Amino acid sequence: MEESFLPQKGNYRNLIVFQKAECIYDITYYFAHKYFSKGDRTIDQMIQAARSGRQNIAEGSAAATTSSETEIKLMNVARASLQELLLDFEDYLRVRRLHRWNIQDPRSIQCRKVCSSHNDSQYYRDAIEKRNDETIANIAITLIHQTDVFLRKLIDRLQKDFLKNGGIREQMYKARINYRKNS
Repeated sequence: MEESFLPQKGNYRNLIVFQKAECIYDITYYFAHKYFSKGDRTIDQMIQAARSGRQNIAEGSAAATTSSETEIKLMNVARASLQELLLDFEDYLRVRRLHRWNIQDPRSIQCRKVCSSHNDSQYYRDAIEKRNDETIANIAITLIHQTDVFLRKLIDRLQKDFLKNGGIREQMYKARINYRKNS
């Protein structure tokens, strides 16, 4: 049987990076509406950055079947959007003289442990209702950093896959040549 030159991809909901991005979106939506005054442009900016991170992962994964280039570009757009959101959470803490937890802070250590073991957005939606703004912002920052690590690893893997297998045109050409040889 011939190997397909169009391997079906796009099951983004199973990607840890997508799951974490969804958690970030849900936390950001809650946070922005709870802690910013109605009409503050920061609400829309933060929600759009979180949404862009999530949506670009989904779109990049869906485009992967026919375009490695598009997939890689959109994963990088997702990273950039989440970095923008990271700055918003850091700014929130800084200008309000709240604490961004140091990496050695016991709260930070516990937060990293919890965030590394939970990718279900419902978990965070339930948990943040019982937390204050400083804690929620630090949870979001932790998740953004973890997601960034996953995105960097995913982008590295996508680049290696591209170098190994080529793009869709190369794969189509190889499949056509193999078909002709075997027919």
